[in-house]
Amino acid sequence: MNITLTPELEQFVQTQIDSGKYASATEVLLAGVALLKEIDRVYKGRFEELRQKVLDGVDAADRGDVIDSETVFENLQAKLEQKRYQGQ
Repeated sequence: MNITLTPELEQFVQTQIDSGKYASATEVLLAGVALLKEIDRVYKGRFEELRQKVLDGVDAADRGDVIDSETVFENLQAKLEQKRYQGQ
């Protein structure tokens, strides 16, 4: 596989090598790919968590287990005030 980098990315790779963090351009690119892979894994996990929470919310709404918006905002305001109080 041949990879062509922009001049800016080439300079970045060279800077990483010059700093001593990496011994070669291949090491820099492998580190970048590993990081991208980890970000993708975390993103997928977080997406699944959010998806499940949405499904749980839909199920709760279908059961009629909901809270009116005024109560929700009052509870959020109380939590915010509690956090502010704890921070002092």
